[in-house]
Amino acid sequence: AASSFRRSSLLAGAMVYIKNQKTRAYSKRFQVKFKRRRQGKTDYRARLRLTNQDKNKYNTPKYRFVVRFTNKDVTAQIVYATIAGDIVMAAAYSHELPRYGLEVGLTNYAAAYCTGLLLARRVLKNRDLDEEYEGNVEATGEDFSVEPSDERRPFRALLDVGLIRTTTGNRVFGALKGALDGGLDIPHSDKRFAGFKKDEKSLDAEIHRKYIFGGHVADYMRSLADEEPEKFQTHFSEYIKRGISADDMEAVYKKVHAAIRADPTMAKSTKAPPKTHKRYNPKKLTYEQRKASLVERLNALNNSAGAADDDEDDDE
Repeated sequence: AASSFRRSSLLAGAMVYIKNQKTRAYSKRFQVKFKRRRQGKTDYRARLRLTNQDKNKYNTPKYRFVVRFTNKDVTAQIVYATIAGDIVMAAAYSHELPRYGLEVGLTNYAAAYCTGLLLARRVLKNRDLDEEYEGNVEATGEDFSVEPSDERRPFRALLDVGLIRTTTGNRVFGALKGALDGGLDIPHSDKRFAGFKKDEKSLDAEIHRKYIFGGHVADYMRSLADEEPEKFQTHFSEYIKRGISADDMEAVYKKVHAAIRADPTMAKSTKAPPKTHKRYNPKKLTYEQRKASLVERLNALNNSAGAADDDEDDDE
Protein backbone atom coordinates (compact mmCIF):
# COMPACT_ATOMS: atom_id res chain seq x y z
CA ALA A 1 0.00 0.00 0.00
CA ALA A 2 2.86 2.34 0.87
CA SER A 3 4.66 1.61 -2.42
CA SER A 4 1.49 2.20 -4.49
CA PHE A 5 0.89 5.55 -2.69
CA ARG A 6 4.49 6.58 -3.37
CA ARG A 7 4.15 5.65 -7.05
CA SER A 8 0.90 7.62 -7.44
CA SER A 9 2.38 10.68 -5.76
CA LEU A 10 5.42 10.59 -8.10
CA LEU A 11 3.15 10.36 -11.12
CA ALA A 12 1.07 13.25 -9.84
CA GLY A 13 4.23 15.34 -9.34
CA ALA A 14 5.44 14.60 -12.86
CA MET A 15 2.14 15.74 -14.34
CA VAL A 16 2.00 19.15 -12.58
CA TYR A 17 1.60 21.97 -15.13
CA ILE A 18 3.65 25.10 -14.41
CA LYS A 19 2.38 28.10 -16.34
CA ASN A 20 4.97 30.45 -17.83
CA GLN A 21 4.00 33.87 -16.48
CA LYS A 22 6.33 35.90 -18.70
CA THR A 23 5.10 34.97 -22.14
CA ARG A 24 6.53 36.12 -25.44
CA ALA A 25 3.82 38.78 -25.71
CA TYR A 26 4.77 40.09 -22.27
CA SER A 27 8.44 40.28 -23.18
CA LYS A 28 7.69 42.08 -26.45
CA ARG A 29 5.68 44.75 -24.62
CA PHE A 30 8.09 45.12 -21.70
CA GLN A 31 9.44 48.65 -21.35
CA VAL A 32 12.44 49.48 -19.19
CA LYS A 33 12.31 52.37 -16.75
CA PHE A 34 14.00 55.69 -17.49
CA LYS A 35 17.78 55.67 -17.31
CA ARG A 36 18.06 57.96 -14.27
CA ARG A 37 15.38 55.89 -12.50
CA ARG A 38 17.40 52.71 -13.13
CA GLN A 39 20.50 54.49 -11.81
CA GLY A 40 18.59 55.65 -8.73
CA LYS A 41 19.28 59.33 -9.44
CA THR A 42 15.83 60.82 -10.15
CA ASP A 43 12.47 60.46 -8.43
CA TYR A 44 10.21 61.04 -11.42
CA ARG A 45 7.07 61.08 -9.28
CA ALA A 46 8.41 64.08 -7.36
CA ARG A 47 9.88 65.67 -10.49
CA LEU A 48 6.51 65.55 -12.27
CA ARG A 49 4.89 67.54 -9.49
CA LEU A 50 7.74 70.05 -9.40
CA THR A 51 7.75 70.70 -13.16
CA ASN A 52 4.06 70.45 -14.19
CA GLN A 53 2.73 73.93 -14.88
CA ASP A 54 -0.90 75.06 -15.05
CA LYS A 55 -2.25 75.37 -18.59
CA ASN A 56 -3.43 78.92 -18.04
CA LYS A 57 0.17 79.94 -17.24
CA TYR A 58 1.08 79.26 -20.89
CA ASN A 59 4.88 79.20 -21.29
CA THR A 60 5.72 80.59 -17.84
CA PRO A 61 8.61 78.51 -16.44
CA LYS A 62 8.28 76.83 -13.08
CA TYR A 63 11.55 77.46 -11.23
CA ARG A 64 13.13 74.95 -8.84
CA PHE A 65 15.67 75.67 -6.11
CA VAL A 66 17.84 72.55 -6.49
CA VAL A 67 20.28 71.62 -3.71
CA ARG A 68 22.72 68.72 -3.94
CA PHE A 69 25.64 67.61 -1.73
CA THR A 70 28.84 65.77 -2.55
CA ASN A 71 31.69 64.78 -0.24
CA LYS A 72 33.51 68.08 -0.88
CA ASP A 73 30.97 70.51 -2.31
CA VAL A 74 27.49 71.99 -2.03
CA THR A 75 25.64 72.78 -5.26
CA ALA A 76 22.67 75.15 -5.40
CA GLN A 77 20.93 75.96 -8.69
CA ILE A 78 17.85 77.70 -10.05
CA VAL A 79 16.50 75.36 -12.75
CA TYR A 80 13.46 75.26 -14.99
CA ALA A 81 12.32 72.43 -17.24
CA THR A 82 11.80 72.51 -21.01
CA ILE A 83 10.97 69.79 -23.51
CA ALA A 84 14.57 69.81 -24.71
CA GLY A 85 15.89 69.47 -21.12
CA ASP A 86 16.46 71.41 -17.92
CA ILE A 87 17.92 74.91 -18.12
CA VAL A 88 20.14 76.15 -15.27
CA MET A 89 19.44 79.86 -14.89
CA ALA A 90 21.92 80.49 -12.06
CA ALA A 91 24.16 78.43 -9.81
CA ALA A 92 26.30 78.80 -6.71
CA TYR A 93 28.81 76.39 -5.19
CA SER A 94 30.47 76.12 -1.82
CA HIS A 95 33.88 75.96 -3.52
CA GLU A 96 33.32 79.67 -4.29
CA LEU A 97 33.22 80.52 -0.59
CA PRO A 98 37.04 80.84 -0.13
CA ARG A 99 36.72 83.97 -2.28
CA TYR A 100 34.46 85.40 0.43
CA GLY A 101 36.66 84.39 3.36
CA LEU A 102 35.50 80.84 4.20
CA GLU A 103 38.28 78.36 3.37
CA VAL A 104 37.37 75.40 5.59
CA GLY A 105 34.24 73.42 6.44
CA LEU A 106 32.65 73.81 3.01
CA THR A 107 29.99 71.10 3.40
CA ASN A 108 28.44 71.71 6.84
CA TYR A 109 25.13 73.40 7.73
CA ALA A 110 26.68 76.87 7.93
CA ALA A 111 28.38 76.47 4.52
CA ALA A 112 25.08 75.31 3.02
CA TYR A 113 23.45 78.48 4.40
CA CYS A 114 26.17 80.62 2.77
CA THR A 115 25.73 78.82 -0.56
CA GLY A 116 21.95 79.37 -0.52
CA LEU A 117 22.47 83.03 0.39
CA LEU A 118 24.98 83.45 -2.44
CA LEU A 119 22.60 81.96 -5.01
CA ALA A 120 19.68 84.10 -3.83
CA ARG A 121 21.64 87.35 -4.04
CA ARG A 122 23.09 86.33 -7.43
CA VAL A 123 19.66 85.58 -8.94
CA LEU A 124 18.13 88.78 -7.63
CA LYS A 125 21.05 90.81 -8.93
CA ASN A 126 20.64 89.24 -12.38
CA ARG A 127 16.94 90.14 -12.30
CA ASP A 128 17.57 93.66 -10.93
CA LEU A 129 15.64 92.78 -7.77
CA ASP A 130 18.54 92.92 -5.30
CA GLU A 131 17.79 96.46 -4.07
CA GLU A 132 14.05 95.87 -3.88
CA TYR A 133 14.35 92.58 -1.95
CA GLU A 134 17.23 92.61 0.54
CA GLY A 135 15.85 89.71 2.53
CA ASN A 136 16.83 89.20 6.15
CA VAL A 137 20.13 91.07 6.49
CA GLU A 138 20.83 89.86 10.03
CA ALA A 139 20.55 86.09 10.44
CA THR A 140 18.61 85.62 13.67
CA GLY A 141 17.54 82.01 13.10
CA GLU A 142 13.86 82.92 13.10
CA ASP A 143 11.62 81.89 10.22
CA PHE A 144 11.52 84.53 7.50
CA SER A 145 9.36 84.97 4.41
CA VAL A 146 9.81 87.81 1.95
CA GLU A 147 6.97 90.32 1.63
CA PRO A 148 5.92 91.31 -1.94
CA SER A 149 6.44 94.95 -2.84
CA ASP A 150 4.05 97.21 -4.75
CA GLU A 151 6.05 97.16 -8.01
CA ARG A 152 7.43 93.69 -8.74
CA ARG A 153 6.72 90.36 -7.11
CA PRO A 154 9.60 88.44 -5.46
CA PHE A 155 11.36 85.66 -7.34
CA ARG A 156 9.52 82.43 -6.56
CA ALA A 157 10.99 78.91 -6.70
CA LEU A 158 10.17 75.45 -5.33
CA LEU A 159 12.59 73.46 -3.20
CA ASP A 160 13.97 70.36 -4.95
CA VAL A 161 15.77 68.08 -2.47
CA GLY A 162 16.32 65.10 -4.78
CA LEU A 163 16.49 61.71 -3.05
CA ILE A 164 17.70 62.72 0.42
CA ARG A 165 15.85 61.97 3.63
CA THR A 166 14.18 65.21 4.70
CA THR A 167 14.95 64.85 8.39
CA THR A 168 14.86 67.75 10.83
CA GLY A 169 18.16 69.65 10.73
CA ASN A 170 19.28 68.28 7.36
CA ARG A 171 21.84 70.50 5.61
CA VAL A 172 19.51 71.02 2.65
CA PHE A 173 17.32 73.14 4.92
CA GLY A 174 20.35 75.22 5.80
CA ALA A 175 20.64 76.09 2.10
CA LEU A 176 16.89 76.79 2.07
CA LYS A 177 17.24 79.17 5.02
CA GLY A 178 20.08 80.98 3.26
CA ALA A 179 17.96 81.44 0.14
CA LEU A 180 15.03 82.71 2.22
CA ASP A 181 17.22 85.22 4.05
CA GLY A 182 18.69 86.19 0.68
CA GLY A 183 15.27 87.33 -0.57
CA LEU A 184 13.82 84.39 -2.53
CA ASP A 185 10.18 83.37 -2.16
CA ILE A 186 10.18 79.61 -1.48
CA PRO A 187 7.12 77.84 0.03
CA HIS A 188 8.29 76.14 3.21
CA SER A 189 7.61 75.21 6.80
CA ASP A 190 9.90 75.72 9.79
CA LYS A 191 9.39 72.12 10.96
CA ARG A 192 12.63 70.87 9.35
CA PHE A 193 15.00 73.64 10.37
CA ALA A 194 17.67 72.81 12.94
CA GLY A 195 16.29 73.70 16.36
CA PHE A 196 12.67 72.73 15.76
CA LYS A 197 11.25 71.08 18.87
CA LYS A 198 8.71 68.40 18.04
CA ASP A 199 7.19 68.26 21.52
CA GLU A 200 6.59 72.01 21.70
CA LYS A 201 5.86 72.29 17.95
CA SER A 202 7.95 75.44 17.70
CA LEU A 203 11.30 76.55 16.31
CA ASP A 204 14.02 77.51 18.79
CA ALA A 205 15.61 80.47 16.97
CA GLU A 206 18.69 80.47 19.20
CA ILE A 207 19.59 76.89 18.32
CA HIS A 208 18.96 77.59 14.64
CA ARG A 209 21.14 80.70 14.77
CA LYS A 210 23.86 78.63 16.41
CA TYR A 211 23.89 76.23 13.43
CA ILE A 212 23.88 79.09 10.89
CA PHE A 213 27.04 80.56 12.44
CA GLY A 214 28.80 77.21 12.93
CA GLY A 215 28.24 77.01 16.67
CA HIS A 216 27.77 73.24 16.55
CA VAL A 217 31.23 72.92 14.95
CA ALA A 218 32.71 75.21 17.62
CA ASP A 219 31.20 73.06 20.39
CA TYR A 220 32.69 69.94 18.85
CA MET A 221 36.08 71.65 18.57
CA ARG A 222 36.04 72.52 22.28
CA SER A 223 34.95 69.04 23.42
CA LEU A 224 37.49 67.31 21.17
CA ALA A 225 40.32 69.60 22.29
CA ASP A 226 39.60 68.73 25.95
CA GLU A 227 38.94 64.98 25.59
CA GLU A 228 41.09 63.87 22.63
CA PRO A 229 43.82 66.42 21.81
CA GLU A 230 45.52 64.18 19.27
CA LYS A 231 42.32 63.63 17.32
CA PHE A 232 41.63 67.35 17.51
CA GLN A 233 44.99 68.11 15.89
CA THR A 234 44.24 65.84 12.92
CA HIS A 235 40.50 66.45 12.60
CA PHE A 236 40.74 70.26 12.66
CA SER A 237 44.20 70.61 11.13
CA GLU A 238 42.97 73.01 8.42
CA TYR A 239 41.31 75.23 11.04
CA ILE A 240 44.50 75.25 13.12
CA LYS A 241 46.64 76.01 10.07
CA ARG A 242 44.50 79.11 9.33
CA GLY A 243 44.34 80.18 12.96
CA ILE A 244 40.57 79.70 13.33
CA SER A 245 39.53 78.82 16.86
CA ALA A 246 36.11 77.93 18.25
CA ASP A 247 35.66 81.50 19.54
CA ASP A 248 36.34 82.98 16.08
CA MET A 249 33.69 80.93 14.28
CA GLU A 250 30.78 83.38 14.47
CA ALA A 251 32.91 86.36 13.41
CA VAL A 252 34.17 84.44 10.35
CA TYR A 253 30.65 83.64 9.15
CA LYS A 254 29.44 87.20 9.73
CA LYS A 255 32.22 88.49 7.47
CA VAL A 256 31.32 85.88 4.84
CA HIS A 257 27.64 86.90 4.84
CA ALA A 258 28.57 90.56 4.47
CA ALA A 259 31.02 89.81 1.64
CA ILE A 260 28.41 87.78 -0.23
CA ARG A 261 25.89 90.61 -0.04
CA ALA A 262 28.52 93.11 -1.19
CA ASP A 263 29.40 91.23 -4.39
CA PRO A 264 27.44 88.06 -5.28
CA THR A 265 28.49 87.97 -8.95
CA MET A 266 30.34 84.92 -10.21
CA ALA A 267 34.05 85.47 -10.72
CA LYS A 268 35.57 84.76 -14.11
CA SER A 269 37.69 81.65 -14.35
CA THR A 270 41.43 82.21 -13.98
CA LYS A 271 42.41 78.72 -15.06
CA ALA A 272 45.04 78.34 -17.74
CA PRO A 273 43.81 77.24 -21.18
CA PRO A 274 43.77 73.47 -21.69
CA LYS A 275 46.97 71.91 -22.94
CA THR A 276 47.15 70.62 -26.48
CA HIS A 277 46.22 66.98 -26.84
CA LYS A 278 49.20 64.67 -26.87
CA ARG A 279 49.06 62.45 -29.91
CA TYR A 280 48.99 58.73 -29.20
CA ASN A 281 50.85 57.91 -32.44
CA PRO A 282 53.59 60.54 -32.93
CA LYS A 283 54.35 59.25 -36.46
CA LYS A 284 50.82 59.97 -37.63
CA LEU A 285 50.58 63.31 -39.44
CA THR A 286 48.20 66.02 -38.34
CA TYR A 287 45.59 67.55 -40.63
CA GLU A 288 47.76 70.60 -41.28
CA GLN A 289 50.78 68.43 -42.10
CA ARG A 290 48.76 66.30 -44.53
CA LYS A 291 47.35 69.43 -46.16
CA ALA A 292 50.86 70.91 -46.64
CA SER A 293 52.11 67.61 -48.06
CA LEU A 294 49.25 67.53 -50.58
CA VAL A 295 50.00 71.09 -51.68
CA GLU A 296 53.68 70.17 -52.22
CA ARG A 297 52.77 67.13 -54.31
CA LEU A 298 50.32 69.11 -56.42
CA ASN A 299 52.91 71.81 -57.01
CA ALA A 300 55.47 69.17 -57.98
CA LEU A 301 53.03 67.61 -60.45
CA ASN A 302 52.21 70.97 -61.97
CA ASN A 303 55.90 71.79 -62.33
CA SER A 304 56.68 68.44 -63.97
CA ALA A 305 53.72 68.79 -66.36
CA GLY A 306 54.91 72.30 -67.31
CA ALA A 307 58.44 71.06 -67.94
CA ALA A 308 57.14 68.25 -70.21
CA ASP A 309 55.14 70.77 -72.29
CA ASP A 310 58.24 72.94 -72.70
CA ASP A 311 60.26 69.94 -73.95
CA GLU A 312 57.60 69.12 -76.57
CA ASP A 313 57.64 72.72 -77.84
CA ASP A 314 61.41 72.64 -78.18
CA ASP A 315 61.24 69.41 -80.21
CA GLU A 316 58.79 70.96 -82.63
